[in-house]
Amino acid sequence: MTILRIALLGSGYMGGTYAECISKYNQRGRLVAVSGGRRAPGLAERYGIEYVEHYDALLARNDVDAILIATPHSLHLEQVVQAAAAGKHVLVEKPMGTTLEEAAEIVELAKKSPGHLVPAPHVILSPTYQKMWRHIHRGDIGQPYLARAFYGWAGPSWGQWFYRQGGGSMFDLGVYNVVSLTGFLGPAKRVTGLVGTAIPERMVEGEMMKVEADDNAHICIEFANSCYAVVTTGFTIQRYRTPAIEIYGSEGTIQMMGDDWDPDGYELWQNEVGAWKVFDESAPNWPWADGINHLVECIIEGKTPIITPAHAYHVIEIMEAARAAGKDGQRRDINSTFTPATFWESEDEAVAAHLRHDTSSE
Repeated sequence: MTILRIALLGSGYMGGTYAECISKYNQRGRLVAVSGGRRAPGLAERYGIEYVEHYDALLARNDVDAILIATPHSLHLEQVVQAAAAGKHVLVEKPMGTTLEEAAEIVELAKKSPGHLVPAPHVILSPTYQKMWRHIHRGDIGQPYLARAFYGWAGPSWGQWFYRQGGGSMFDLGVYNVVSLTGFLGPAKRVTGLVGTAIPERMVEGEMMKVEADDNAHICIEFANSCYAVVTTGFTIQRYRTPAIEIYGSEGTIQMMGDDWDPDGYELWQNEVGAWKVFDESAPNWPWADGINHLVECIIEGKTPIITPAHAYHVIEIMEAARAAGKDGQRRDINSTFTPATFWESEDEAVAAHLRHDTSSE
């Protein structure tokens, strides 16, 4: 059996979770080395892998096929460029870049690189997401008119970079929701938003610091056919008991319970049924770090990843537009597009759905 050799860059919460995911859920991928961060030596000891002090030395290794980048946002561009130049496959944590210019550079790099480049988040890989996608695109709730997404918490007390330029709750949390909504509803046309800093100073790592990035946001997104969505996100939310995603159509409603990065089943209302159907979570152990498993599968089996830099770029354009709108109140057109991943269970199902939506066949 072919084994893909993976090196981890970054040893914080994200890095540790990816290491656990590879160890528990991936028989065809093996973590061989880790670098970056004060916890890297401990992570190496825990998983019986090598600790490498310098990233350059990690990239130079012949026993590394793929680099998993789980470092602070501001470091992603440089580290992706170096990994691709070394001929490695790359998974990079969200956001792919902290500006549209950085994201554009990574998109162009991905087109030229011989390796795959998979950007987080990986919400479209969850079985619950894919079941909901089929309900929506089969027409089970009719034509989507409105949508809402929600994710937030009080914010980390560690990692000052979360609150520096290039950080912020929108790029750390709201990104999940924007990926989910654009995956369900397709590319956005226009965006506006209310984005700001609600808590100007925070105690982080025992030090009172000035917050430079946004920590509170409503992102308003316009899709095709006058379908509108709002994303509520922030480091300003203590607790909530509301669905992660709600989509309202002409014939029904579908909503994801839990969070889109950690679903807990979904609920479906259809007018013709006249009752809520409740679907328990079918994959309670699905890991939000599943993108690394997807990357391993694509490399070994010669497949093209369904998580694409073009989608990540589109999401970053939406968030940048919302941030700009938060300053001047003006809505922005979204210029980029992408081809959403599809999740039909059979070709016949896809054809039948197309005919239902193809008015030229009537």
